[in-house]
Amino acid sequence: MPSPNGLIDLRSDTVTHPTPEMREAMYRAEVGDDVYGEDPTVNRLEEIAAAKVGKEAAVYVTSGTMGNIVSLLSQTTRGQEIICEAGAHIFVNEVGNLAMFGGCQMRAIKGHYGAMDPAEVEAAIRAENVHYPRTALIAHENTNNAAGGTILPLDYLAKIKGIAENHNIKVHMDGARLFNAAAGLGVEPKDITKYADTVQCCLSKGLCAPMGGFVAGTKEFAKEARRYRKALGGGLRQSGIAAAAGIIALEKMSLRLGEDHARAKRLATGLAEIPGMDVDLDSVQTNIIRFSTKEGYLTAPELAAKCKEQGILFGPQNKRAIRMVTHYYISDADVDKTLAAVREAMAR
Repeated sequence: MPSPNGLIDLRSDTVTHPTPEMREAMYRAEVGDDVYGEDPTVNRLEEIAAAKVGKEAAVYVTSGTMGNIVSLLSQTTRGQEIICEAGAHIFVNEVGNLAMFGGCQMRAIKGHYGAMDPAEVEAAIRAENVHYPRTALIAHENTNNAAGGTILPLDYLAKIKGIAENHNIKVHMDGARLFNAAAGLGVEPKDITKYADTVQCCLSKGLCAPMGGFVAGTKEFAKEARRYRKALGGGLRQSGIAAAAGIIALEKMSLRLGEDHARAKRLATGLAEIPGMDVDLDSVQTNIIRFSTKEGYLTAPELAAKCKEQGILFGPQNKRAIRMVTHYYISDADVDKTLAAVREAMAR
């Protein structure tokens, strides 16, 4: 599919625009007041979402960040602690909102490809002691963005869930790209989320919806999540206009993510063959590629500037590190053009 802005935009899958089918559905969407529970399109989206992830109920939210914070607030009280991976989005990239709004802290454990050592997780669970915060949750990110879009293995998730149950604590999954994880493993999303009590999913990344996501869990959790959604200003009215695109995201766009993964792998393999590039191909498991330029070659910002001159956008993360993300609007021809541009720039 040609890019809507005429560029090869590899900065993120958040740059995707709604598809023509989504725009038509948004135009024709039946709407009502969602705060009153009267928007039929939102209600349908929530039913579909809950079924996809195997949970009792789902709640439509404005963004992945909102989905995570309402999920965490719904399952914690002030002064508690959450265990998460050191590069997790909720720890690094969500403005410290759990401390800001919930009065809780996080305990970060460095993972390998996004997976924490189960023994370290269990050791981090606080013993009952007047000096310690109480551990309320263990949080995953699947796929793990900072690790390069890596997928958490099912046996690993099962181990962590078992540890949590033994200590009577809950598991939350930041599944911003859950459907990429499912596509990468060749399983249904619910085969992954059965190892979490609650889950958050984005519809606005590789699934191409213009906004929004959902959280899911028990009916009681959904009731609490709605309260926190309202408290944070996320109680929308005729939000079926956006939810209509989300339904197509769930039912159709989730089925084509393997194409993005295949292009990411081909792009990463081509980059690894270019002198001056350091690419960990084992980390390229879905649609995200994280790599770096070597000393003595162009820096990441210099390479990005050279490629931008040819209409190719990607994100330098620091002096050497780069992230590229494939999505619906990146074609095979775009991959070829990107590799040619990078090869030429690095040769200079």
